[in-house]
Amino acid sequence: MNRLALVALVVALAGPVVAAPRADVVIRGGTIYTGADAAPIVGDVEISGDRIVYVGPTRRTAAARIVDAKGQIVAPGFIDSHTHPDTYIRSADAKQRLNLPWLAQGVSTIVTGVDGGGTPDVADDARKLTASGIGTNLIPFVGFGAIRARVLGQDDRAPIPSELAQEKALAAKAMCEGAYGLSTGLFYAPQSFAKTDEVIAVAREAGSRGGMYDTHQRDESNYTIGLIASTKEAIEIGRQAKMPVHFAHLKALGVDLQGQAPQLIATIAAARAAGQDVTADQYPWLASGSSVDAALVPRWANDGGYAKLIARFDDPATLVKIRREMAENLRRRGGKESILLTSEDQPWTGRTLGEMATAWKLDPVDAAIRILRVPASDGKGPAGVGIASFNMADRDVDLLMKQPWVVTSSDGSDGHPRQYATFPRKYQVYVRDRKVIAIRDFIRRSTGATADMYRLDRRGYLRAGYFADVVVFDPIRYAPLADYVRPRVPTVGVKALFVNGTLALADGATTGAAPGRVLLRPKPAGCPAS
Repeated sequence: MNRLALVALVVALAGPVVAAPRADVVIRGGTIYTGADAAPIVGDVEISGDRIVYVGPTRRTAAARIVDAKGQIVAPGFIDSHTHPDTYIRSADAKQRLNLPWLAQGVSTIVTGVDGGGTPDVADDARKLTASGIGTNLIPFVGFGAIRARVLGQDDRAPIPSELAQEKALAAKAMCEGAYGLSTGLFYAPQSFAKTDEVIAVAREAGSRGGMYDTHQRDESNYTIGLIASTKEAIEIGRQAKMPVHFAHLKALGVDLQGQAPQLIATIAAARAAGQDVTADQYPWLASGSSVDAALVPRWANDGGYAKLIARFDDPATLVKIRREMAENLRRRGGKESILLTSEDQPWTGRTLGEMATAWKLDPVDAAIRILRVPASDGKGPAGVGIASFNMADRDVDLLMKQPWVVTSSDGSDGHPRQYATFPRKYQVYVRDRKVIAIRDFIRRSTGATADMYRLDRRGYLRAGYFADVVVFDPIRYAPLADYVRPRVPTVGVKALFVNGTLALADGATTGAAPGRVLLRPKPAGCPAS
């Protein structure tokens, strides 16, 4: 047999040549947590375009980019279920809009419009954000506070029927434009002025269109109706509006409430056992983030807005009553040294309310009023009133974190380190150091469980066909650097973060790409055509 015949025989016996698979990106040899409640595997994740095309044992795939993930953890990009990112995503600076505080933590998707603040103009807002370019995906909620303020302003009164109809119409409009549900912040004025029946009426518009009721509930402490009664109110709103209920930043706040996590959990567990869809999120910090006015000023004093509040300060008889109630609110928050003033570029930045009271030779309540008298540039509210309020107990935080229906959130707001460091803090302190939860639970409730809760389309898991939001982080180096003194220091330890298949972060630095998307919900049935 001549050489050509021999070659032909070998080729015939070997069968047709199969080309090696190709992908745009291969993340090779990492420890893969898929986002499901399952043990990890060691292998590869392959990406083509904006999708994951393969997850499994290492194979010989050619790719334009190979990420060596040996010794690294590979997981779905984290989902932050409660954020305040406007300083970044609405900045005039394109680099700011990349949303570094979240990207550096490995977060690919954030929930916005929370605490009742989300605009009813969801479609218009989405167009503007998309056109400007953003680094992370956004999940928008419409806010009860934004709706109520548009119709009733800052007034403490119930809506007349025509005004309630306007509120309901705004909620329906937002849901038809892609909102995921209705958020409320019933702790805050003017939302606190709304009675339960008003909230239910507006929530029904979201519930009938498949939305979730997301709430910073009326009372996380004992300011008004108390934590347990407030929790029952939120559950009842969801029941009557026929919609899932989600508690934002679940906690037992204040010295009088510490140790009440078991009762709080039992209240929610009873609703879940009765068949109601109730979930929550939580941040892994002992200090909440708030403002001097929200934490200390009685709600009735905010009726009519900031100008009316200042007028009440100027009335001696009214001021006596305000000071008395502010003193009690300061006590329930843990006192003057438990309030850290966090707004930037102020004479009091980084100091406690007690320290400022001493410096000004004032009673702590009068020091707070002095701060509140400084107006913002628009005159519509006080300037520089952000605080970190140390008011929670480890035993409550730990117990809440262990619940399978509690997912991870940052409540990330300017001046509090949780904006830059929540996910690595939860990993370092509660997984590695104190072993409150396992790493699988941390990842599951920062990815797949959160995606399921919001019913996201093909996100939150590492599966073929899903959108390629993927984080690669070092299990030893992944750590928070931000703290209460230096709240704006980015997290370290993320080797790579892909958002919709595009590398958004490499070795802790942004790449300049802005691959984020506004993830609008599909239009519900019965909505008008666009």
